[in-house]
Amino acid sequence: MSAALKTECLVVCMMDNDIEPEKSGLKRSGPSKMAAGMAMQRAHESQKPEDERICCDPYAFRFVEPAILQYAAAHPKEAQQKYDEMEELFPGLGNSIRARVRYFDDFVEKMCGDGLEQLVVLGAGYDTRAYRLKGLKGNVRVFEVDHPDTQAFKTGKIREIFGALPDHVVYVLIDFESEDLRDRLVANGYSPAKKTLFLLEGLIMYLPPEAVDETLAFIRNHSGPGSAILFDYYPLSLVDGTDTRPIAANIRYFTRQQGEPLKSGIPDGEVEAFLADRGFSNVRNVTGEDYRRMYFHGKNAGRQVCDLLSFVSAEVPI
Repeated sequence: MSAALKTECLVVCMMDNDIEPEKSGLKRSGPSKMAAGMAMQRAHESQKPEDERICCDPYAFRFVEPAILQYAAAHPKEAQQKYDEMEELFPGLGNSIRARVRYFDDFVEKMCGDGLEQLVVLGAGYDTRAYRLKGLKGNVRVFEVDHPDTQAFKTGKIREIFGALPDHVVYVLIDFESEDLRDRLVANGYSPAKKTLFLLEGLIMYLPPEAVDETLAFIRNHSGPGSAILFDYYPLSLVDGTDTRPIAANIRYFTRQQGEPLKSGIPDGEVEAFLADRGFSNVRNVTGEDYRRMYFHGKNAGRQVCDLLSFVSAEVPI
């Protein structure tokens, strides 16, 4: 298995590229292909030596299609060629995604040490933090919120790995574009009085702007003292097409092809004002240059990152 993963991000993109671009506006059905791609990123990084890897997720490979691993093992040269082609299309983006995993992990662990009571993972995909971060187990109620099709696939895998679903995790089924987040969370035991971290990893860029605003309003109005939000985002210029650089055009095309087109971006250079206007405080923006300095040094000093992907955290005012 590790030999297959050493061929890196491999063929998850080419084996799933069967959605015609003109049909990309159709409502998605089935498990998220993006979630599978992110699991592949984590799986590859996790098999690197401990002093070299940026993040570690021992469960990620369980969410990668066996056919992909088998193909990579049987055709390593072809898989490596495909990876190289993807790096040419999206230079540094894979490293930025892996840095995102690490930064979000560190943020969650810090909040666990500061008395976190609830973690709400919106658009959870195949997120495995509830199962691998020690600070969450037995101490924090975790609500994993996502599309029913993705949740069904994930819970099946979690049962395979652990034999049963863990007691501290609640799986909340939702269609973000048509269902009310508050109703779905409260129906599943969420308490608006508790200190909560809302994690939106790889999510807001796929929601329409009105859904982003509604989600932020819910978080601001229905979470306890000390609560916070953490998400990643693309600049609006990438999403609306005014950024005409090849990597920007490639990201737009690829997400459409996967059936999950980009819908929202933050106005370039305005994330602090964007969140302040929506009632948040203590905004901290982390750019590509910031996380390059944080994580990519020593053996990783030569690894490129993508300046289009940034992370931001903010607090809910008391």
